[in-house]
Amino acid sequence: MPETPRLELAGIGCRFGAVRALDDVSLAVAPGEIVGLLGDSGCGKSTLLRIVAGLEAPDRGVLCLDGRPVGASVPPEARGIGMMFQDYALFPHLTVAENVRFGLSGRPRREAEAIAEGRLAQVGLGPRAGRYPDTLSGGEAQRVALARALAPRPRLLLLDEPFSNLDRRTRDRVRADTLAVLRESGATALLVTHDPEEALEVCDRIALMRAGRIVQTGTGEDLYRRPETPFAARFLGHLVELTGPARAGVLDTPFGPFAVPGFSEGAPVRAAFRPEALSLAADGVPARVLRRSYLGAWLRLDLVVEGIPAPLRLPVPPDAPYGPGSTLGLSLDREAVFIFVDRGD
Repeated sequence: MPETPRLELAGIGCRFGAVRALDDVSLAVAPGEIVGLLGDSGCGKSTLLRIVAGLEAPDRGVLCLDGRPVGASVPPEARGIGMMFQDYALFPHLTVAENVRFGLSGRPRREAEAIAEGRLAQVGLGPRAGRYPDTLSGGEAQRVALARALAPRPRLLLLDEPFSNLDRRTRDRVRADTLAVLRESGATALLVTHDPEEALEVCDRIALMRAGRIVQTGTGEDLYRRPETPFAARFLGHLVELTGPARAGVLDTPFGPFAVPGFSEGAPVRAAFRPEALSLAADGVPARVLRRSYLGAWLRLDLVVEGIPAPLRLPVPPDAPYGPGSTLGLSLDREAVFIFVDRGD
């Protein structure tokens, strides 16, 4: 028998005046799963998170927790949901331990203290228990907020851009630590982010959003390797795009013809691929090096190919002997090419 989803959304819609923030959003999150809501600012992901939390009411649709419908009349504190805000929202007048115990006010003091101590140890901040938030680094404050959100053992944890206030080096470390804690605790989580790399690293599945709708849901590999639209392909990474009309079932490109079965004669076609689909080949398509960028473990060559308007990016080993003006040959892995109807978007 299929497992009951921890969270299930069906046909969720929400308007703010004339603005349609969410339009027919459906999503299921299994127990112990980490699902990311990925998209640009204004796409509706934070509104959806607030509806799940009970901070906003949908105009239509059904929200279920553990198989039971939850209406707008159920307040946030009665939903068994934990939430981490972007700014962490720690209470400045409370110590670290008191912040973590805040959501445990209904429990006996010794029990609450033991739970807070355990959660702080889990995030590596046991020695900071007596400090105040203004003495913590950004990474430490984030971990305190995580410990506080997990302390009551919520059925679902909501994270709204939890790493966006951290610098790159701290963000990478704290993100890895947070994922380890979520896995160890078995938490079910819904993560809002605009960062594809973050979604790929942290989430079991990703729901990619655009203009209030979920346009594709799947694992990170699904979205990266099997995007269903040009928008999805672009959002998950750099993309080279070639357009033209279908002629006798093929699209002619500088890399040769591509079969486009199912396209009528003259129909607009868009072929796309990622930089890693390119490789060096002595007898390949001629390319001229426009720019060489040293990026530590590898080099990026920006290449000009006749018939392709924008430079191509090619990652190569750091000792590759190519510089501006050099010529080389390129081969394209044809199995890594996406074919879409060209709608001009």
